[in-house]
Amino acid sequence: MLLADKWKDYKIIDCGEGEKLENIGGFLVSRPDSQVIWSKQLKKWNNLDAIYHRSDKGGGYWQYINKPKDNFIIKYQDLSFKIEFTNFKHIGIFPEQAVNWQFIIDKIKEKKSSSHKNKEIKALNLFAYTGGATVACAYADCDEVVHVDASKKIVGHAQKNIEINNLQNKKVRFIIEDVIKFVLREIRRERKYDVIIMDPPVYGRGPNGELWQIETSLKRLVEECIKLLSDEPILFLINCYTASFSNISLKNILSTSIKHKGTFESGEIGIPIENSDIILPCGIYARFYS
Repeated sequence: MLLADKWKDYKIIDCGEGEKLENIGGFLVSRPDSQVIWSKQLKKWNNLDAIYHRSDKGGGYWQYINKPKDNFIIKYQDLSFKIEFTNFKHIGIFPEQAVNWQFIIDKIKEKKSSSHKNKEIKALNLFAYTGGATVACAYADCDEVVHVDASKKIVGHAQKNIEINNLQNKKVRFIIEDVIKFVLREIRRERKYDVIIMDPPVYGRGPNGELWQIETSLKRLVEECIKLLSDEPILFLINCYTASFSNISLKNILSTSIKHKGTFESGEIGIPIENSDIILPCGIYARFYS
């Protein structure tokens, strides 16, 4: 398991009985988490700033004991991210993804200093959400980063993350579109990418109602994306939050589709709980890199 254990501005203090206690830049939050089926380690969660409550009708709401800052930003090493509390319990980032950001940065910088030294590196980030991986690619000095997500509001958040990291001078294109439609158009244009990243949802809708279901849509998307890989690809990364299949299944999709020489890996990602041996599992990944 890969652990997102390098955070200073984010910690899980405790978790249990379907809830997790998080310290987000000094702001103490209680949020539900379906993975947490064990008992709490602390008798009482004191000094909470906000609590998320689920609604029987879907979604939910935040109860604020103390209001969060208007310009709420936390840092992961050299990267900064805007925090925003949503009605669907999200906070604007998935902290466990830090392990993927670091992997992306390391691999791109490694290629920049070696075989790809004089070659442009282009990255494609699909289902890109608020752009953690987009920021990582731009920070690692990709020559072009393409960020694709179906939500206009989410893309606006990603643009803000680029700004607060002072990466406006980097070539980052933000596309609001259905992912499969965009990929098929890029194939027709004969575009190529050295880095492809995706974080597909279990279920979703594109801007025009296009249906996405991971069990039936993922294989096709990966196979189409393979057509966009350059002759010397650097990495192909899938991150996923589904109980429908294992990380081995993700790796099998990659290893049976990618014909380039390289390494295939898969596993879980998680976040350690403070002052405990407990780890909160937070998803699965599969990746290819050369």
